[in-house]
Amino acid sequence: MRKMAIAQFAQSAGVESKENLMDFTYRISKEVLDKAGLKRSEVGCVVIASSDIFHSGLSCANAIDWDGAGAFMVEGTRAEDSMFAFIYACMRIMSGHFDTVLVTSIVKGSENPENDTLTGFFADPFYMRPLGINETTAAAMQMREYMQRCNITEEQCAKVVVKNLGNALFNPYAHVRKRVTVDDVLNSDVVSDPLKALECAPKSEGVASILLAAEDKAKKLTDKPVWVKGFGTSMDHFNLGDRDLLNGQLKIAAGRAYKMAGIRNPKKEIDVAEICEPYAFQELLWCEKLGLCGDGEGGKLIDSGVTQMHGASPVNPSGGVLAMNPYVSRGLYRLIESAMQISGSAGGHQVDKKVKTALAHGTHGFAGQCHSLVILEG
Repeated sequence: MRKMAIAQFAQSAGVESKENLMDFTYRISKEVLDKAGLKRSEVGCVVIASSDIFHSGLSCANAIDWDGAGAFMVEGTRAEDSMFAFIYACMRIMSGHFDTVLVTSIVKGSENPENDTLTGFFADPFYMRPLGINETTAAAMQMREYMQRCNITEEQCAKVVVKNLGNALFNPYAHVRKRVTVDDVLNSDVVSDPLKALECAPKSEGVASILLAAEDKAKKLTDKPVWVKGFGTSMDHFNLGDRDLLNGQLKIAAGRAYKMAGIRNPKKEIDVAEICEPYAFQELLWCEKLGLCGDGEGGKLIDSGVTQMHGASPVNPSGGVLAMNPYVSRGLYRLIESAMQISGSAGGHQVDKKVKTALAHGTHGFAGQCHSLVILEG
């Protein structure tokens, strides 16, 4: 495989921005290029992640995003999911056709309806959409099944919120930054039984941008390249009734990424993991399927304290998606946060051990219908 690395990156904070979407996008994309000392015309290709189902209030994302991301009259493409966009960029470097690719992901949550109003569009318009199903109601079914089949308690799920929002206190980019207790979580409003309000990710702003470069070029653009060692993705059946909600496609996606990266024992070889957990219980379930603990042991994992920021196996030291949920961009944020941990630039939420290998995970669709992950190495 042609070696490639994250050369530079930039991200916006999750709080509401007063900028218009084009200026918002332009500011972060330009910051990355300025860090690298590149002009827009010197970038080989641009890949944009943005949505056409009214995220940021848009039904045609290409109408706004290309100019702001510097992609006008430049070779480029677009994806709906930011982890997909990054993987597409990797493939373009691997093909040998490009030495640099700028990946920018865009969403302005303050300018679109509630996320579940939009995720309802994931459903088949004739058979499933009239039921009112959306990402949260699907996750509630998944959580109930997980609790019953694996003896996971509501308290263990709530501990994920306590940990992640506590970590977010030290992350200046996070949207929700507050200290909560298990009782606070359990006493928050029921959104869709058994999911509580504090167990659900917020609706955030977020432009994130990464400059990916082939080996020789990366070494000229940064003193601390973060190498891409492997990636994988897999998508489950469309209908919830055709799926095992507790044994989906994450194991398959992870297996592909681990094989590519040469990872044999993820529990020992992964130094830090940034996991996309739109709902608190999913962090426990995803840890199981990523091999960070055994099947059915997600509750024991959070109880043990090893996933705390300064634990043996930190998970979401940034605060994760529970602390900041720029819907389309959240996978790219996991990549940037993983790269920050490897480069030692995470500031107040830097873990207190040397990070050589990091895992970045993204998911979208009902109950984790699609999973993707990238393994990074210093």
